[in-house]
Amino acid sequence: MGGRFVVHEHHASRLHFDFRLELDGVLKSWAIPKGPSMNYKEKRLAVMVEDHPLEYADFEGIIPEGSYGAGPVVIWDEGTFDLIERTEDKISFVLHGKKLKGGFTLTRLKKGKKGNEWLLIKKKDEYNDPSWKLELALTPEKRAQLKERVPPCRAS
Repeated sequence: MGGRFVVHEHHASRLHFDFRLELDGVLKSWAIPKGPSMNYKEKRLAVMVEDHPLEYADFEGIIPEGSYGAGPVVIWDEGTFDLIERTEDKISFVLHGKKLKGGFTLTRLKKGKKGNEWLLIKKKDEYNDPSWKLELALTPEKRAQLKERVPPCRAS
């Protein structure tokens, strides 16, 4: 079983990437400050945030100043995933995206102070790329196409 996944590149007060998996009828979401990686040696901090409604998967725009998360949001990657394993502290899956492909695991940090700190880890598989570099999707041309808009309401 699986569903959709999306990674939003979010230029808020600090650039970060919002990684979202369609699970339990919502988008389970993690903020990844340094963005995902296709190099299995690069474990990335992923801070779990509130669930988002499924409609949020298609959102692109500029969240207006004064609103939570103000700034440009673009889809950095999207696709589907196959769920391999899911426990309270670990989610393993295979991504079928344009940029992110192959096996990944999200694992909760046991010593995390807030309980919402996870690591996103790329599995060592045929898609692993030690020379992989993250490239931003928000080009000046893309930014010019974005409209100021409020994202769909977040799930409660």
